[in-house]
Amino acid sequence: MADRPDAADRPARGGGAAGALTVTGWSPSVNGVNRRWSPSVPIAVETTELRAGPTVGVAETIRAVSADLGPSWAATAAAVDRAATTFLDTVSDRLPGLLAERDQVVVFATLGRLAGGVDDPAGRAAALAVLARAHRGVGLLPQHADVLGDALLAAVARENRARWTAALAAGWERGLRRAVTAVRRAAARVGDGPAWWRAEVVAHDRAADGVAVLTVRPRRPLPYRPGQAVPVCDPRRPGAWRWYSPANAPRPDGTVELHVRAVAAGTVSGALVDGVRPGGPLLLGPPCGISLLLDPSPWHDLLLVAAGTGLAPLRALVEQLAAAPDGRRVTLVAGARTPADLYDRATLAELEAAHGWLTVVPAYSHDPAAGPAERGDALTVALRHYAGDQEVHLCGPPQMVAGARLRLLAAGVPADRVHLPDAFDR
Repeated sequence: MADRPDAADRPARGGGAAGALTVTGWSPSVNGVNRRWSPSVPIAVETTELRAGPTVGVAETIRAVSADLGPSWAATAAAVDRAATTFLDTVSDRLPGLLAERDQVVVFATLGRLAGGVDDPAGRAAALAVLARAHRGVGLLPQHADVLGDALLAAVARENRARWTAALAAGWERGLRRAVTAVRRAAARVGDGPAWWRAEVVAHDRAADGVAVLTVRPRRPLPYRPGQAVPVCDPRRPGAWRWYSPANAPRPDGTVELHVRAVAAGTVSGALVDGVRPGGPLLLGPPCGISLLLDPSPWHDLLLVAAGTGLAPLRALVEQLAAAPDGRRVTLVAGARTPADLYDRATLAELEAAHGWLTVVPAYSHDPAAGPAERGDALTVALRHYAGDQEVHLCGPPQMVAGARLRLLAAGVPADRVHLPDAFDR
């Protein structure tokens, strides 16, 4: 998702289409630990909020495992194709046809990263959304979970022969238990549909320093609403999912525009900005989020406040209104450090010129030449345009979003008119 506080077609059972098959509801046994485990075992967790679809709220629990599983997962990921083959072979020996070969790497790597706790909370929530949807796509039974758990542990153990110990096996057991519990609970509420959509990158534009605009075409239409976010995975880094918001309202040709800023040590963002090219594949997970969706009742004008690539979901809202104007006037404040960093200026100018109800206001936080009306961070400039009766939608980097609610309330914006991004990282 664009600067938020930072896949496959419908699966067929057994060997069907990707996105279908895969994971869970389980209670696996673990090789080398000499005990079985059950999701009913009490575990300590922290809350991650995941909201899936326009009306369904999902409060899920998952946290990183206390044992340091990172090195053992890194060794496994370095040979992910071989490890995934071990995983599939183990599953197929006991339950032939349970998983499709084409999906083995995605399923294995997503489950492994989730169980290993190697991602940040937002990344784990994205993986959880994918696995929970996969769970609903294939109603797996508890005995299937035993097989999947054993298979994953067998694959990780094989890639870590020199370091494999009973303590490490127990750590993976705990991680799998936590992952399984979270997936089972989320699966009850995430809704039906594919776990992921396979997509092709059709355009890649380096729009500014460290920022890329990608246009991707899913093989099947992605049923999202403007303001939502989707998990995105580069298949070259399987299992690593990150949230990005489409920057456009749904189009007749089904293409989706993603705005990506490369962040330090960002496995996915760096690959999307510097690594992918037109013709390359991506995976898109199920659309999630409700907090930025437009109220269908056009009683209040809109003040949209964007910083950085947080512009993406708010531009999608503008496009939604452009397709069906309802009388609301919209002020969009687009924040950047300097004019060179306001990467989507041309599109914003076109939208403003085409629609008399739209006013676009740039905000420059580090430009000495900016005029008084444009000088300051996005929220500071936006508050100058608050007219007392607008709905305020805001999206930007975590540090901006963290203090935004208090600043808006202090400025007199009613709490029920403040709309901030879904807290996928909490």
